[in-house]
Amino acid sequence: METVIESVSGAPHDAFFLVLPYLPLYHLLTIGQVCKSFREALNQDILPWLHLIIDIPLSPRLSDQILIKLTSKANSRLTTLVLRNCARISDDGLLRVIHNNPLITKLHLPGCTSLTPEGIIRAVETLSQNKTSLNSLRINGIPNLNKHHLQTLSSYLQTSTPPEKSQPILYHLRRTFPSESDGLIDVDVCPRCQEIKMVFECSREGCRQKKRAQDQVLADCRGCNLCIPRCEECGGCIDSEEELEEAVCSDILCRDCWLSLPKCNHCNKPYCKHHTNLQYSSLDCAGFVCETCHFQATTNSSFSSDAAE
Repeated sequence: METVIESVSGAPHDAFFLVLPYLPLYHLLTIGQVCKSFREALNQDILPWLHLIIDIPLSPRLSDQILIKLTSKANSRLTTLVLRNCARISDDGLLRVIHNNPLITKLHLPGCTSLTPEGIIRAVETLSQNKTSLNSLRINGIPNLNKHHLQTLSSYLQTSTPPEKSQPILYHLRRTFPSESDGLIDVDVCPRCQEIKMVFECSREGCRQKKRAQDQVLADCRGCNLCIPRCEECGGCIDSEEELEEAVCSDILCRDCWLSLPKCNHCNKPYCKHHTNLQYSSLDCAGFVCETCHFQATTNSSFSSDAAE
């Protein structure tokens, strides 16, 4: 006997409305187009809009006008503004959002390359004049930052927020950085190149012991990712005497991590943990085939077929 399932039309279950504040922005915008009930719920409730985080795939399409429209849904009560790689946002657009939302405590702008240091300083200065303290600023990837800009930003942050001990930034955890304990600002002066970048500490226990002992040798192990080669897996520094091991994805690995990772059945190279999604399952044996070897095998197979014909 066939079971007939009848579709029931009507308003969405109340439980659906409870999860709206916890959904990413991309899903919120999609749900707003599903039905009138969801659209009205999103327009009438400010809770889903108090923490605005914009990332791929929305960031390339975000403009000043769209950002102003989205932030207006919080009715001037926005507390978190995270814009990752939003290259179309300008200084004027950011400042207008800041003026309309004076309660922002977390401002993250990594990779927003159309912003200038002067525009960010104006935004931070505006927020520092309010009773609410800006306690998290992320500006890695903003072009033309210098020591003067960093000192100015730090002065505004220190006047608005009591100084606190920040946790060291480790290279292999940078994709999950920042957390709430990682300090007020994510960039610093690299002790080697003197540029304003993310400066990483070493995860190796020997180097950390030198830091606890305040050994001057530690300065050779602290720096930006261009000055200090680091392992993608463990975040440890790789000195000149240690051979650099490459993964399939061209990331650098230390010898210990290289040896411990699974290897491609053909080229004997591993993927780092951030690129394992690129590997192909091997049909003839256990293990995997990397993207490069898979492409070469597919190309050679097609060439052989064409030659046989």
